[in-house]
Amino acid sequence: MSEFNQSEQLITTTLKENYMPYAMSVIISRAIPEIDGLKPSHRKLLYTMYKMNLLTGQRTKSSNVVGQTMKLNPHGDQAIYDTLVRLTKGNASLLHPFIDSKGNFGKKYSRDMASAAPRYTEVKLDSFSGELFNDIDKDNVDFIDNYDGTMKEPTLLPVTFPNILANPNLGIAVGMASNICSFNLRELCNTTIALIKDKNYDLTETLIAPDFPGGGQIIYSREEMREIYDTGRGSFKIRAKYRYDKKSQCIEIYEIPYTTTVEIIMDKIIELIKAGKIKEISDVRDETDLGGLKLTIDIKRGVDPDKLMTFLFSKTPLEDSFSCNFNILINNAPQVLGVKTILFHWLDFRTQCIKRRISFDIKKKTSLLHLLYGLRKILLDIDKAIVIIRNTELDQDVIPNLMKGFDIDQEQATFVAEIKLRNLNKEYIVKKISDIDSLEKELDKLSYSLEHDKEIKKIIVTELENIASKYGIDRQSEIVKVGEIELYEENSYVENYNLKIFLTKGNYLKKISLVSLRSSADQKLKEDDEIISEFETCNKADLILFSDRACAYKLKIYDIPDCKASSLGEYLPNLLELEDGEKIVQIVATEDYEGIMLFGFDSGKVAKVSLKSYETKTNRKKLINAYSDSKPLVGCLFIPEETDICVQSSNARVLVFNSSQINIKATRDTIGVSVLSLKKNTSMISINLAEASGLEDPKKYQIKNLPAAGFFLKAADRPVQTSLFEDDKA
Repeated sequence: MSEFNQSEQLITTTLKENYMPYAMSVIISRAIPEIDGLKPSHRKLLYTMYKMNLLTGQRTKSSNVVGQTMKLNPHGDQAIYDTLVRLTKGNASLLHPFIDSKGNFGKKYSRDMASAAPRYTEVKLDSFSGELFNDIDKDNVDFIDNYDGTMKEPTLLPVTFPNILANPNLGIAVGMASNICSFNLRELCNTTIALIKDKNYDLTETLIAPDFPGGGQIIYSREEMREIYDTGRGSFKIRAKYRYDKKSQCIEIYEIPYTTTVEIIMDKIIELIKAGKIKEISDVRDETDLGGLKLTIDIKRGVDPDKLMTFLFSKTPLEDSFSCNFNILINNAPQVLGVKTILFHWLDFRTQCIKRRISFDIKKKTSLLHLLYGLRKILLDIDKAIVIIRNTELDQDVIPNLMKGFDIDQEQATFVAEIKLRNLNKEYIVKKISDIDSLEKELDKLSYSLEHDKEIKKIIVTELENIASKYGIDRQSEIVKVGEIELYEENSYVENYNLKIFLTKGNYLKKISLVSLRSSADQKLKEDDEIISEFETCNKADLILFSDRACAYKLKIYDIPDCKASSLGEYLPNLLELEDGEKIVQIVATEDYEGIMLFGFDSGKVAKVSLKSYETKTNRKKLINAYSDSKPLVGCLFIPEETDICVQSSNARVLVFNSSQINIKATRDTIGVSVLSLKKNTSMISINLAEASGLEDPKKYQIKNLPAAGFFLKAADRPVQTSLFEDDKA
């Protein structure tokens, strides 16, 4: 026990010392992209390829790249290769891939199409990647040591365009995630240029909607886009594109949402076919080849392909949602930002890159100009320089003697001393110092640019215009406005026919068409089971099933499989996932939710609730508190309109009243109003329609004022049903 106490640690301490460092490491060093649009794994891989001269050189084996990358990225080779695969043209994950590839790299739109091993594939950097490394050797970004201190690597890449929004990026960290959609490069560059000129520019004018590799149709809503652009959060729908081949009578799907794969779509369609929810499809197959993606659906004769596709859009990932979460790292702190804010942060970052590059150029050119100033002094007397060097006995005294002879500093003297003997002529020196004027002008221009942000903005605009012109591509994803598409209305796609519903005491439910009943009406039941409720309805109606646990279960009748009289039907505990011992006591079919529910309790009270109270906008399958459970329920009735009701007490008193005498309640779990006045140790045991009560003359038991004690049951009347739960009481 003492050993256990010694190992105890406060959970707050554990979280602070163990969990938080791990969480922050995942957030900062792995999963969330930074302002250059790259995660650390992407950056390390691309920089390694840049240092391998793969931007201008020939392709090399992917294995070579993976091995070299491990000098910066200590993760396993498979993780590095997976990162490489996603960045290639062959995989088609990015709108603007960074890696030119040869070989099989799988496809983003296929779950089962795996990439070949790295020893079989070859890669190099695409020319587009040059925009990631623009002037990286001019100190425009910070460098840090790699994990073992043997190399330097950049903390960010000096991207010349807002790459953070140009390619899709998904990252799952600890306690947070990031999901950034891609935008068309040309639209993105034009929008950024417009934003530089006017900070209040409306982004939706040029950056209309996201754009994805693989195309598809974006269902456009200006309000949804504004929310995403303003907050960095929100979602929009993408749907597949298809064409109908009349000759072969098949639908060809050739572009699918970026968020799914062909196999997932096929699995869902097959699942719907097996469940009997689609009868119009005869075959579905994947015909993807070197020509690109193609999912073929063979349909039966006479089927409307557009109507079928509208159904499939609603029931399968052929229409999917992209949930945006623009979570990026700004100065090592995760922030969810809107599009405009992200672009402003990128502009700040790019401005600093350019200023650092200009400062580097100024330093280099100033140093060169300083050397040329020294060389110009030599020009005044070349012979003197030669004499000084020739008459100097010791090598180490050459530079000091030149410094004294021409009044120049050590750096200038060193530069002069290292000029080859053959170049110590007037022509060479004059040619060299002729660059002084141009250097001075360049330095003035660079210094002016460094001091004036307007000049920096001009540079950024020029770079963006060049990128848009050189690498811009046409939009891949078509924009379709919400009002231009046909929306799926569930009932319009359901076959409607008349049928009969049967409920048995053993909790079996049967749905049998009237046509089937005409051919065979003999009902098959389990031993000791019996039918307790039956009624006619149609296939488009809703079914509400009330249980003895104050719950109401809702089903679409067309979702219930048809059966024959010779089968047992659906076992409700399995169909509805009922609790142990829970029973269905009443079922109601409705198309318009018109009518009234009456609930009778053993306390003598009756609750009157509109059936509208059970209508829901969403397809909820279970409603709790469907009626009051404060007192035991003895029965519930559905009445389409006001009618006479019969209740009976345990001391053989019967009361008949009209349902209009009870006020309807707004809440489902109302305790109701007193109807039957009860003596001590008595209770209400049943509630029925007066016409179905078995009374010879129900009007003899009718009263006008409630509550009432009722009348003793006359000998001429047969016993009324005692309770819904008489078997349980027995």
